[in-house]
Amino acid sequence: MASAAEIQNAEKIYNSICSMLDGINFRYEKEKRDDDYIIRCTVNGDDIPMDMIIFVRAEREIVSLLSPMPFKAPEDKRVETAIAVSVANYGMIDGCFDYDINDGEIRFRMTASFIDSQVGEEQFKYMLFVSAQTIDRYNDRFMALVKGTMTLQQFVDLDKE
Repeated sequence: MASAAEIQNAEKIYNSICSMLDGINFRYEKEKRDDDYIIRCTVNGDDIPMDMIIFVRAEREIVSLLSPMPFKAPEDKRVETAIAVSVANYGMIDGCFDYDINDGEIRFRMTASFIDSQVGEEQFKYMLFVSAQTIDRYNDRFMALVKGTMTLQQFVDLDKE
């Protein structure tokens, strides 16, 4: 259970993020669950729309941006997908792709702590835009891999560029 000070700080950051999203004319939905403040939005990239879920977690004092891919790897592609996720994550400076080998879900995650600090609008814009750029770079590659229209070697070769 979050303390009153942690909740107050989380609300302040949540309101700041909403204000920033309003300032750049983003459409979003707000939700509160226990001590978590949640924002849901969709970003349109070059190909696949990207659903983003932003959690401001009072007790853990973090802001997490999660973006699940709108598809899952079928069972016969899960090991190849695990390797592709590892290739995509190698050398990534901020954020990472999480992968559940049990159900084939891939999601992008970027997190920032606000312990004894604030997540300012510029930092959150950075989180949002770097996440969108990274997801847009990889979502169609992951989809092609799981659908069988791209081999794992082609995925690896594209990442070298």
